[in-house]
Formats: sequence, structure tokens, C-alpha cells
Amino acid sequence: MQLICKKILRTLTALGLLAVIIPEASANILKTQGSVEDSSGAAIPGADILAVLADGSMRRSTTSDYAGKFQLEVPSPGEYTVTVSRAGFAVSRFSMVIGAGELAPLVVVLQPAVLAQEIAVAANLIAGTPEVVSRTPGSVEVISPDMLRQTHAFSFDEALRKAAGVYARPEEGFSLRPNISIRGLDPTRSRRVLLLEDGIPLAYAPYGDNASYYHPPVDRFDSIEVVKGSGQVAYGPMTVGGVVNYVTPPIPDAPAGSLSLTGGNRGYGNAHLRYGGMWKGSGLLFDAVRKQGHGARDNVRSGLNDANFKLLTTVSGSQALSLKANYYGEDSRVTYTGLRLNEWLDDPRQNPFRNDEFIGRRWGASATHVASLGADTTLTTNLYGSIFHRDWWRQSSNSGQRPNRAAEPACGGMANLLTTCGNEGRLRKYNTWGIDPRLRWNHRFLGARSELDAGFRAHFERQERLQMNGSSPLARTGLIVEDNQRTNQAYSGYIQNRFHVGAWSLTPGMRLEHVRYRRLNRLFNSGQGVSGSTSLTQAIPGFGAAWNPRPGLTVFAGIHRGFAPPRTEDIINNAGGYVELDSELSWSKEVGFRARIRRGLSLESTFFRMDYSNQIIPANLAGGVGAALTSAGRTMHQGLEVTGRYEIRDAFGSGNNFFLRGAWTWLPVARFEDTRYSAVSGFRHVLITGNRLPYASRSLLNASVGWTGRSGINALLEAVQTGSQFGDDLNTVNPTPDGQRGVLPGHVLWNATLNVPLEARRTSLFFTVKNVFDRLVLVDRVRGMIPGSPRLAQAGLRFQF
Repeated sequence: MQLICKKILRTLTALGLLAVIIPEASANILKTQGSVEDSSGAAIPGADILAVLADGSMRRSTTSDYAGKFQLEVPSPGEYTVTVSRAGFAVSRFSMVIGAGELAPLVVVLQPAVLAQEIAVAANLIAGTPEVVSRTPGSVEVISPDMLRQTHAFSFDEALRKAAGVYARPEEGFSLRPNISIRGLDPTRSRRVLLLEDGIPLAYAPYGDNASYYHPPVDRFDSIEVVKGSGQVAYGPMTVGGVVNYVTPPIPDAPAGSLSLTGGNRGYGNAHLRYGGMWKGSGLLFDAVRKQGHGARDNVRSGLNDANFKLLTTVSGSQALSLKANYYGEDSRVTYTGLRLNEWLDDPRQNPFRNDEFIGRRWGASATHVASLGADTTLTTNLYGSIFHRDWWRQSSNSGQRPNRAAEPACGGMANLLTTCGNEGRLRKYNTWGIDPRLRWNHRFLGARSELDAGFRAHFERQERLQMNGSSPLARTGLIVEDNQRTNQAYSGYIQNRFHVGAWSLTPGMRLEHVRYRRLNRLFNSGQGVSGSTSLTQAIPGFGAAWNPRPGLTVFAGIHRGFAPPRTEDIINNAGGYVELDSELSWSKEVGFRARIRRGLSLESTFFRMDYSNQIIPANLAGGVGAALTSAGRTMHQGLEVTGRYEIRDAFGSGNNFFLRGAWTWLPVARFEDTRYSAVSGFRHVLITGNRLPYASRSLLNASVGWTGRSGINALLEAVQTGSQFGDDLNTVNPTPDGQRGVLPGHVLWNATLNVPLEARRTSLFFTVKNVFDRLVLVDRVRGMIPGSPRLAQAGLRFQF
């Protein structure tokens, strides 16, 4: 390990020398040094220090190192408001004048925080940019509020591509059912990614059916955190690829609000209202969104309403409580199927299934209680629950399923699609609830400072699944062909301890998952019904190490066990029998560094290797009702992630600021290992060992350049590159007639944004264009050929009050 660290240091030194040739904006940098301590005099590492010039025109930040020391650099003298914060401590805020003279070192003492302020961090289990980076023993990336606001991210597909290692495949155009992949995993329905909202499971059935048929709009959230390393031990159950935590906005200190109105082509409209504040120790925040427009294809239109409410109050001097409630409603004219090759060649944006309909409703609520059990111990308890209804009426589930007279005598094929051909209604209802207490204890072990995190969760799910086959395109009832109830009980616990030894921090951890399955088929045995049950238990170890040889540099390495339980429908068949299908397991290893090489330049790079011992894949391409799954045996994912940002302040004259940002993923290895045969029908005896995994692009890049002028006007140009992908395990190159097999060509899309602040009117105007050159892109072949979004031009305003 020491040899590796020395090599990395030599590399960083070389990078630092290279960085010297980049022009500096100003040589007159003022430096202020200091340290952050608790009331006993012990150092506090990972504290966030923010300095804001009195007129708000200048902001600089830094973080305390392992010894609690920091160095704050500002480009010009003046009066600054300095804010020092660290999870578990009350915020310290004070004013100071930084001039040309030498200042005595600052000593900032933070007091334990257990009032309403603490819950703003504790309610978000991973939340808080400095906190998530400093405490996570491995690779982690944060998509900041500024990044989301400046680019006016239209969808989660666009937002998540700003993080290295993450690929989000579009579908209907609004990102309402995102397909998220991390480090080359299958993106279909985001099944191998754990999605959280403020640290609480977002998926309607993360154990029994972890599929994203529901997703709130990106407008609801303030930032996004992506955890990919051994820090996943604290979360579950899907810890194979990574954890995506969506963070809702904090409640503002003083009453404030905003109203955003946006319009654009393809019938797009968006109204977003947000208001909140603190009053006498209690606070609230209300957020509401109405969003509508046409999708990426003809005859596709979505409309959704989303509302989120947060309440925060102090119960006593040592306790605080946060309540949150939200509602999501969607009405979409959207199909499930893609196009056949001949349909694509005729018109790639056509959708002949104009009567397909999706209706979704979700109600969710959570309560977070934070209690101080002493100066060094905090107990955070989350209680959560949700109800999700989803009805999807469709005439086809994939491009191989087209109406024909043999299947439906009254239907003459596609010519009668909109008159006499029938449909299928996939009607679903999900109830999910659970309790999740977590303990954080700052203590000393053999004289070394340590931080213990431990938790337990009891989680419960119930699925009610009904399928009706209607006799016409507009039928909303019909013959019942499926009537299932599927339930899951999951009990999990974890413990990890972070030991601080000099410049080192070592974090061993262990998680234990126990899942119980039950499936009831009410239609089996002439309506008498039959049920089956089973269970599984899995230990999930992890270990992370970090080395901070100097401020601004962290070298880390880690290993952890990836775990993804099979779905209820896959491990228990429709006759109540047990299917021998193991959990998905993997070993993930990584080594990397985070560095601020010099002022304005930051870089993070991670080498990763993921060895699957049992990756589960669909036994046919399209999936759907009755689709079996099979263990793919061993697979391997290996590559490199690099994220960097360089900022030039006051370039080419006072007030002109530029930045360059990039997130690059290189995945040269994503292949089937051992002896493996194809899952494609008709090719079941073809050996595919060594073939590349479907939908695993070798290269992903998100690069942007931005400029901010003296008046605050800023512009941004962004390039999003996706390498070519295979659509099947045979690595077929030429497209097949059903469109489900063949190469998906690589492409580059360009986005542009202009923001114009009108400070006197407390308003800002913005103009944005997605897919500037209107490039036609093939994004999916799973259910047939699906195009990405065409050019989207939007304009709007944001008024603050």
C-alpha cells in the first residue's frame, strides 16, 4: 500500500507541474489559516469552511484535514462572513476582515448540535456535500445544486450523466421510468441500483421488485449523491453497482420562496413553486411542480403533478423531529413497446399504439426523530411508508408482439390496431413501510479517535398484481389472467467503525440481510389458489481505507461485497414452487484519489474492478409476463473513472470567470466469464464466453465549459458522449427484423444554456437547448428500437420572493 501511495504522489506531483502552465487569474492571494476543534480540544476533520464577501460577490470554501487544520484562500481583501459546519455539531457563523496583513491563526470551536439544525443533516441519511465526501470510505460524487440550476437539467437522464461511472438510458422522453446503470451494469428499470430520497428507499419494492416504474421529477431535488465504493455497507439491499441518493432542499433560515415558469417546443410547460422558512425554532418547506409535454415519439404525452411538504421542529433541548409528506400523480399516453426495423426505417419517431395509457399515483410519508444520547452520541430514527398504484394499458409489450388474426380472430393485424384489436392491463398496487434507527458514536479506541455507525431496519412490502385482457384498444377492464399477491419481510443490520490513526482512516464494516418471500396465486388450481414461500440470508462485508498526507489530498482504497436479492416472482414460480435462483453477488474493489492540485483545480480518479459470481440476466430479450431469469455465472467489469474541474477567476478582465468540467468513464472490460451460453431464443447452444455484456459502453463522457460575466450573466456548453453498445449477448452487429438485436451506435449530443439575472427585479431569465443539432439517436433495443429525445428548446423565468 505504501508503494502504491508513493506512486500516486509522484503522479500528483507531475500533474501539479503540468498545472503550472495554466494561467492564474491573480497572484495576490490572501491566506488565512486555522483549526477546528470540539469543546474538549479534539480536532474535527472534514469540517466545511465557507467565506462569503459582504456583498455576496465572492465565495471561497475549504475543508479541515485529519488534524482539524485548514487554509482559506481569498482573492481580494474585505469583510467576509465565515460559516463553519460539520455534521453532529452546531454551525458556527461569524464575520471577519481579511486584509493584506498577516492574521493570527483562527481557532474555531464547534458545539454538539441536537436541535432543529442537526435534523437538516440527519434527516438526509447521506446528505450534505462535505459530509458525504469526508465520511464515505470510497468513491463518491455529488451533483451540486449549482450544477443542476445552472444547466436547468430537464430529466434525470441528463442530470445523472454528470457523474462519472453513471449511464442513464432514456425511454419515453421525460425520464419518468429511468434506466440507470453504474459501471456497466444492465440499466433496465434501474434494477441494480439502490435509489434513496433523503436516505429513505425511493423504490416501491426494493426487495421484491426493484424496478423504476415511478420516479419523481428532477425539479423536486436540490442535489444528487452517488456512492459507489465500500460506503455502501451502510445501505441496502441493492449494493452491487452503487447508491443514488436524491436530496430534497433544506429549509431556509428565513422565509423565502421562488416561482419558476418554463415553456418550450413539443408542448412543454413547467410551473414550479417553492416556499419555506423557520419560525421560532420550527420550519416548513413546500414544493409543488406541474410538468407536461410530448415525449420523444409521436402519440406520446405526459402530464404529472408532484408535491412535497417538510416540517421541522424542536421537541426539546436534546430532540428534534422532521415530518415529510409527498404526492405524485401521472397521466401519460405512452407505449411500452419499441419499433421493428421496418417501422424504424419508415419513421423512427412513430408510435402506432396511440391508445396505450399509463396512470400512476403515489402517496408517501416519513418521520425522522433525532435524539442526543450524550455529547458524543446521536440516535436518528426514520419511520417511512408509501402507497403506489400503477395501471398500464397497452397493446404490445415488445416489437415481437404485434396483433395478428391467429391470436385475435376479430383483429386483422396492425391495420385494425385502433379499432378491433384488444389490449392488456397491467394493474399494480404496492404498499411499503419500515423503521430504520441509526446510531452514531464518537469515541476513542486504544487512544485513537473513532466514529462508530450502526443501524437496524425492519422493512415490509406487499404487491397486488392483476392483469386483465381487454377486447378493444380503449378497454379498461377485461378477462383476468393474473391475480397475484407477493409479500416480503426484510430485516437488516450493519455496523462500521472509522478509526483515525494519524493521516490514516480505516473503516471496516459488516451488513447482514435476511429476506422472507411469499407468493400467492389466486387463479391457480381452478381458482382455489396456491402459495409458496422461502427466505435467504446474506452477510455483506466491506473495508475502506483513506490516507490524507496533506490538506487537499485523499488517497483511498476499498473492497466490499455486492448484493442484490432476486425478485419474488423469480424465486417462487406461479405454482408456488421454489426456483433455485441465488442472489446476485459480487466483489468490488477500487483505488483512487481526490485532490485539489492548486487553486481552482480539483481532480478525482478511481480505478475499479467488479467480479460477479452470479449476475442474473433475462432468459429472453424482451422480458414481460412469464419471462424466466437465469444466472449468467461470472462476469467482470473493470475500468477507470475521472472527474475534474478547473476554474479561472477574473480572467481577461475583472469579473469574467471561466470553468471547465469533465466526467469520463472508461470501461475496457465488461465481459462474460467461465462457460456461458447465449440466452437468445434459437441460439441457446452458442458459447458466448468472453463476449461483451449488453448495454456496457466502453466510454462515457460529460464535458462542459462555462462563463460568468461581471453582471452575472452566465453561459454553458455541454457535450455528452456515449460509446457504442451491443443489444444482446451474441454481440450481434447487424440489426434483426424485430429490432431487438444489433449494435447501438455511439454518439455525441450537445446542450447549451444561457442564464440572465435581473437582480433589481429578483428575477432571472434562462434559455436552454437540449440536443442542439437535433441528432437522431437509437437508445434502446430491449423491447424494440426506441429513439432519444429530439431537439428541445425551452425558455423561462425564476422569480424569488
